[in-house]
Amino acid sequence: MRIDLHCHTDRYSFDASITPDDLVERARAVGLHGVCITEHDWFWDADDVLALGRRHNFLVIPGAELNTEEGHILVYGVPGYVFGMHRVAFLKQEVERATGAMVMAHPYRRQYSDDTGPWATPYAEQLDKAAANPALRLADGAEIVNGRGNPQQNRFSHDLCHRHGVPGAGGSDSHDLRDIGTCATEFSRHVDGAHSLVAELRAGRFRPIVMRPAPPGA
Repeated sequence: MRIDLHCHTDRYSFDASITPDDLVERARAVGLHGVCITEHDWFWDADDVLALGRRHNFLVIPGAELNTEEGHILVYGVPGYVFGMHRVAFLKQEVERATGAMVMAHPYRRQYSDDTGPWATPYAEQLDKAAANPALRLADGAEIVNGRGNPQQNRFSHDLCHRHGVPGAGGSDSHDLRDIGTCATEFSRHVDGAHSLVAELRAGRFRPIVMRPAPPGA
């Protein structure tokens, strides 16, 4: 199954221009089998997500992209926001309490630079610095292909996760229609909702896939 784990809509993400219905219809058209709606620091009402999925007869799973002190974290199977989730250790505690899952979003951000000037930090040192992020060892996986990342940024994420044995995932990070279908996460077992998604993420039974190149200027 091909599921996009990282999608935004204009319902609750201020920087997105795609409606929830258009997201689902485009996802179906590009060959996805499901999407996770992960608004910025916002959890959809579970009944609204269920209604959206039923309206289109398509798998829609709720999640959220939370801004933490250690970067952005995608969470699934968590009922709502609890004050303190900006601290990754507390977030992990709440995710475990809910028997949820968490995936690092675009781990290259604030860590990787392609600067080649005389004061540039060597690539290996950038990897070492990124590896010190506690979110890397607390998460169930990390995006090694992000639809809005360029090839060099995604390569950094891949190298970081491969080096430290962190399972790699993929998500379009879609904010508008052209983003959908760039990349996703493939699951070898059937996923039919949040519960089974969390089970597969926690078991590490997934891999990232690139479906097509990211659009220019993404």
